[in-house]
Amino acid sequence: MRISRTAAAAVALAAGAALGGCGLDAAERLSVAAKRSLVIGVKADQPGLGLRDGTGAYTGFDVEAAVYVAGRLGVPRDRVTFRTTPSSIRERALAGGEVDMIFATYSITAPRKTEVTFAGPYYVPHQDTLVRADDDSIRNVRDLKGKRLCEVAGSNSWRRVIEERKIPAVRVRSPTYSQCMTMLADKRIDAVSTDDLILAGFAAGRPVKIINAPFTDEKYGVGLRKGDLDGCEAVNRAITQMYQSGHAQRLLDKWFAKSGLRLATSVPQFEGCS
Repeated sequence: MRISRTAAAAVALAAGAALGGCGLDAAERLSVAAKRSLVIGVKADQPGLGLRDGTGAYTGFDVEAAVYVAGRLGVPRDRVTFRTTPSSIRERALAGGEVDMIFATYSITAPRKTEVTFAGPYYVPHQDTLVRADDDSIRNVRDLKGKRLCEVAGSNSWRRVIEERKIPAVRVRSPTYSQCMTMLADKRIDAVSTDDLILAGFAAGRPVKIINAPFTDEKYGVGLRKGDLDGCEAVNRAITQMYQSGHAQRLLDKWFAKSGLRLATSVPQFEGCS
């Protein structure tokens, strides 16, 4: 009996430890579909998409789309916290639990899908090119040959030009797209090439122009912790409702109607949760 009690105590202790460990892990890795509050990663320097103003508030299409999706998941605005998440740290922020999901012009790519579960896309923009208003030497992506092109840390946009299309542009590194705009104005670079929604936001009120020569389809996904399939499916349902209700069109018109871009207002074709 003594041996039995000792063994039972050991088993109970081990079970308690295991449950304690599992409980902590489960809390840390809870699906976004089951959370009562959310930390959402967004950009802070992209006008029209994710911009942090002088009061610390975040505004833009990505921000408002995130609020809508969170609401459909049962998380009201007052339990949503936004966190600035630059391109260079997105995967790390999700894996480390710093954010629960990311709405930050996060293009779905095969390499990223090995590290992140993507819901969506929630919008499909097209890559285009922005130049100074008085520059008529760049009319399409091929004209970037020999030109100084901004390369933003963590972004794949420059790869679409140099690696995929084999156009020998000169890469000039920058930490953010907002810094690219400063470099363009100072004539340290000749062009910025990325998604047209990003370019449209930066173009407003500046002496620049979009050349209107799109050459890719990008797929903005909602980044989730790798393996959160329940969350992915729930977010996809929310995105579907956002479009079917007309809310997505209202948001797109609010932020980009004056840009002249042709805005897509139907439910995007989802990638599938994996």
